[in-house]
Amino acid sequence: MADTDAWEGPLAGVRVLDFTRVLAGPAASLALADLGAEVIKIEAIQGGDDTRSFPPHRAGESHYFIAVNRGKQSLAIDLKTAQGAEIVRSLVAESDILIENFRPGVMARLGLGYEALAEINPRLIYCAISGFGMSGPLRDRPSFDIVMQAFSGAMSVNGSRHGEPVKLGLPMGDLVGGINGPIAILAALYDRERSGCGLLIDISLHDGMLNLLGYLAQYSFFTEDDPEPQGNEHLNLVPYGAFPARDGSIVIACLTNQFWSKICEALQLRNLLEDPSLSTLEGRRLHRDRVHSVIADATRAWSKAELADHLLAYGVPHAPILTVSEALSHPHTAARNMVAKVEHSTLGEIPVVNRPFRFPTKAMRAVEAPPVLGQHSVSVLKDHLNLSDEDIVQLHHSGVVYAAGFSGFGSAASDAVTRADTLEANDGERP
Repeated sequence: MADTDAWEGPLAGVRVLDFTRVLAGPAASLALADLGAEVIKIEAIQGGDDTRSFPPHRAGESHYFIAVNRGKQSLAIDLKTAQGAEIVRSLVAESDILIENFRPGVMARLGLGYEALAEINPRLIYCAISGFGMSGPLRDRPSFDIVMQAFSGAMSVNGSRHGEPVKLGLPMGDLVGGINGPIAILAALYDRERSGCGLLIDISLHDGMLNLLGYLAQYSFFTEDDPEPQGNEHLNLVPYGAFPARDGSIVIACLTNQFWSKICEALQLRNLLEDPSLSTLEGRRLHRDRVHSVIADATRAWSKAELADHLLAYGVPHAPILTVSEALSHPHTAARNMVAKVEHSTLGEIPVVNRPFRFPTKAMRAVEAPPVLGQHSVSVLKDHLNLSDEDIVQLHHSGVVYAAGFSGFGSAASDAVTRADTLEANDGERP
């Protein structure tokens, strides 16, 4: 099947206006783009998404921006001008979804809040992602990933035993918005099919992180104690964690007694298996240090590869601790086509992580590269609003729109772009 004939995805025909920047919001709109939606990313005319300036760069393009903006279109526009706001309102009239992650109230001050836009398009699904939500005493506080991790309690359970709290390496304080936002949006799309009306969605990163606490929250409810950091170990399950090999480390996970017996058999630790004090989950939890010490002594005699093959033969859940590059180049990653090559307008062919969604009965078209700033301004304004080349030239020279590479634009045209203001983002590195 030619790629041009491939299935565009379950959200083909759905149009998204994406007012997000940095991570929480762009991760949400990325999921919709991966599912086939047309995502029009609204960016400030000077600088665009804050992450375009985040190093390291290659040929002026940021690794950070590229990571979460594939498959989107870029319309560079100044929302603080009357013409810019009017262009957005015109696009709202024919869009299905709007996502924004400004601080609560910013869009309303621009005349682009939910109430105003719902009058233009009652079917619009409006998703607002912010640090602490649209209500509550902290709603106006700025938020960053580490702030969310600390404020939610997640940071207090991460790190080594008896050590200082450490933030998660993955920016879950932001990424939780990229998970919960699309879930709520897809549910709202389903509801709209029945009601005919759109919905306002309030996604709080703080709410999301509290929800991710899961059984740790319930542990606190049950025991009235705070869970403590366990490093690579588990709060309740033993053995569970990283164990040394001759050439590195490997993780072993024991969730049930069935796996306990497999671990003991694989590592020839019959003495542990026959010890009645270690026959239950609670018993092993109480003797955590002894169990882990004996297993570590056994694993040190093996290489990672030897351990992996041996534990696999016994059905023990395990994995070597891979670096990022090792994980990206692993044969299973290749077999799942999780690294794709895309043609970027500035960088040429570059690798990106592929979409995580699979629909085995249909072949989706390949993912597309992230846009350069203003790359799609002309096509969006022409195709959706029927503006002429002359209109777009006027908008560019008046500082309302930036259209990259538009015919007739010289390098001097950028001098006409005078407005440098950008809106406050909830999850960026700007207060």
